[in-house]
Amino acid sequence: MTLTQLEYTLAVAEVGNFTLAAEKCFVTQPTLSMQVQKLEDELGVKLFNRNTKPIGLTPIGSKILTQAKTIVEESKRMDDIVSMEKGEVKGEFKLGIIPTVMPTLLPMFLNNFIKKYPKVNLKIEDLNTSSIEEKLLGGRLDAGIAATPLENTKLIEKPLYYEPFVGYIPKSHPLSKLEYIEPVDIEELEILVLEDGHCFRNHVLKLCKTTTITKSFDLKSGSFETLVNLVNEGPWVTILPYLQTLKMSSIDKANLRYFKNPEPAREISIVYNKSQLKLPIIDALSNQIEGIIRGAIKFDNIQLIAPK
Repeated sequence: MTLTQLEYTLAVAEVGNFTLAAEKCFVTQPTLSMQVQKLEDELGVKLFNRNTKPIGLTPIGSKILTQAKTIVEESKRMDDIVSMEKGEVKGEFKLGIIPTVMPTLLPMFLNNFIKKYPKVNLKIEDLNTSSIEEKLLGGRLDAGIAATPLENTKLIEKPLYYEPFVGYIPKSHPLSKLEYIEPVDIEELEILVLEDGHCFRNHVLKLCKTTTITKSFDLKSGSFETLVNLVNEGPWVTILPYLQTLKMSSIDKANLRYFKNPEPAREISIVYNKSQLKLPIIDALSNQIEGIIRGAIKFDNIQLIAPK
């Protein structure tokens, strides 16, 4: 039994097809099939039901694959131990980022990071907070960038920055006459918010001390751009995270209204498992992001709004 055989078998289980698994592993299909067959012969059981499409695991195969995944993950941790001991910033790193952070934050640091640390193989996923927590605890993610606190004692949260909230109010709205706004100003208004599953929705509803959003229609959208476009055409208002406003057009920026001090804000952290060994990469990511954000967000007096 070899690690290669286990990795090939895991690939087949993931995609349900020997040809696609071979492409994923960068080997020929006969080579992959032969190694999987050797593993089955050695174990004396059939791991896959080859008569189904996609190919499925047999009952014993499902149990074997659970153990195989553990063995492969633990083997990778040996390299992590060596890298951590040497302080080396290298290796594969799986990073999850929540949807309300990824579009604005990722372009700010990714290019510089991969140039500075070419030996790090970043694998980045757009994931909601619950998926990040689940994958971190299951060992399928090395770190996540999310709004905190998460109140999970099994995870470590390292704050990266604090992002203020900004009101987006059309010129036709009475509130547009105010230079600065307060949460009380928008408590009774119809507010456009992101759909369920986005923690920023919870931030906004908590900020406004209400569960009331738009009454005239039911909106399910995960796009700030959609919210902004609707506000531009209708009688509504919305709340945006500060980084989302940086690349707006001058016309849209005229609709921004900042909050009075202390400005409501969310905490964005890099989150990882307490047993995580890829700390040099986590530290490198943290330093890179903190250095860039330091020049982009210049708010001192803030009031943190928790995501839950």
